[in-house]
Amino acid sequence: MKKWKRILAVAVMLALVFCAGRGSAVLVKSWQNGGLLGVNAVASTTENWGLGFGESGTQPTGNATPEELRKYNTYFIGNGDDKVIYLTFDCGYENGNTEKILEALKKHDVKATFFVVGHFLETSPDLVRKMVEEGHTVGNHTYHHPDMSEIADVSSFQKEVEDVKLLYEEITDKEMVKFYRPPQGKYSESNLKMAKELGYYTFFWSLAYVDWDPDNQPTKEEAFEKLTGRIHPGAVVLLHNTSKTNGEILDELLTKWEEMGYHFGTLDELIAGSNS
Repeated sequence: MKKWKRILAVAVMLALVFCAGRGSAVLVKSWQNGGLLGVNAVASTTENWGLGFGESGTQPTGNATPEELRKYNTYFIGNGDDKVIYLTFDCGYENGNTEKILEALKKHDVKATFFVVGHFLETSPDLVRKMVEEGHTVGNHTYHHPDMSEIADVSSFQKEVEDVKLLYEEITDKEMVKFYRPPQGKYSESNLKMAKELGYYTFFWSLAYVDWDPDNQPTKEEAFEKLTGRIHPGAVVLLHNTSKTNGEILDELLTKWEEMGYHFGTLDELIAGSNS
């Protein structure tokens, strides 16, 4: 009798392991197909912003739906019926590529948003002034680029964004628009609430690629494969100003997107279109 009980116990254990394995596979497949068990509401715990892609040219899904995010004045994508691109750059520091990026944008009359940190403001005030003079928007990427989801109180959160705002306004003598992008895309529900309470609009993205490592830059072919293969209507594109590849290809990339029937909008227009 004891022998059969042991056999039964082993069988139950193997069945549980098998089911757990299948469950994991189902979850992974679900995410690959465009979102974990569909699309989640905004997570109350810390999350990394993530995307699930389907067929080429179609809009991806995010960790949360556009409707859920709008409750917190948060956006990652625009209208799926309009072939518009909202171009954004994250600026952690200057290494010689921003001028080329600005030249390409000026040539195509494209207005972008540059999310800057404190170091960029401190070391490259002339570039910040040039961005403003040429009609671009400068947004807030926090002063020290920390994991903001670990900040639990509003006063500490406010200091990270307020210090950027104050230095920007000192450099440009203009009021800074309250556009915020969480460093590394790390966030939580309370994070988004704090940003909204402080009057900020939060922006994630619907298209990005691995362009931030200066020692491991993508080739032109790799960049074009990602940035033209996954472009979609209403795309909020995230690029990094530190990318040598971006500086070299942006003129040609903008031309290619235009040939594909896309035009360019601003984040102000994205907000207006989403709320209309």
